[in-house]
Amino acid sequence: MSTLPKTLTFDTSTSRANPTPQPMKRLTVPRIRQRKGGEPLVMLTAYTVRMAQLLDPHCDMLLVGDSLGQVIYGLPHTVGVTMEMMALHGAAVVRGSYHAAVIVDMPFGSYEASPEQAFTNAARLLKETGAAAVKLEGGRALAPTIEFLTQRGIPVMGHVGLTPQAVNILGGYGVRGKSEAEAKAIVEDSVAVAQAGAFSLVIEGVLESIAIEVTNKVACPTIGIGASAQCDGQVLVTEDMLGMFERVPKFVKRYQDMAGVVEGAVKEYAEQVRSRSFPTEDQIYAG
Repeated sequence: MSTLPKTLTFDTSTSRANPTPQPMKRLTVPRIRQRKGGEPLVMLTAYTVRMAQLLDPHCDMLLVGDSLGQVIYGLPHTVGVTMEMMALHGAAVVRGSYHAAVIVDMPFGSYEASPEQAFTNAARLLKETGAAAVKLEGGRALAPTIEFLTQRGIPVMGHVGLTPQAVNILGGYGVRGKSEAEAKAIVEDSVAVAQAGAFSLVIEGVLESIAIEVTNKVACPTIGIGASAQCDGQVLVTEDMLGMFERVPKFVKRYQDMAGVVEGAVKEYAEQVRSRSFPTEDQIYAG
């Protein structure tokens, strides 16, 4: 007969991966859609359990972005990100959060071929991660795919303007919409994506006038990144806003110098190890 207690408890002072969750209800896609024109939505990227735990109480949405290819894996761009990467990191972020809706990016090559391909891969991501929705890049050409997914129970966040997965076509990460023709195309793409059923829309790297026009024209909330404060919400790569990298896009505000904090702590640790002043008697287990 088992002698294990029927009720298991965790010592949260020593269990990093299993903190006691705060009693809060996770935001849903319909509730996010209802925030159009209301209190701005807060979204940041997260790729790990611990970062999700820290961000969750303050964010409405956590984006498991394919930017993890650069931030976590050191890739030159997002094109090399795989489904396996997105599934593993998406599951970690869901495990680390209790309040925010978790959105997972569909990586390049996982949805462009056909709506059926997109459904297979999106369904896999939702099953393996427990996330609330997927995000995919593209405008009018992807509208039929977005409609196909939403009609089959998969919520979709759209992404227009500067679309990083198309870096090889765009030739870089410059501001989009400088010409009248391109500005018009971005607005038309946004309307098509919204009408296809996207519950929200990321607008990246466009002139402010375009972001404002799109926000006024679409029924779903817009999430700006390098766009306008007049969008219905904002998103940044967390490591950028924390100051983990020396070079960041112009639109990023550094709220901390975490790279400096980490470097200072590691320097102090290295000096104490080399001088044999760490560990001290207080940090050694005596026999």
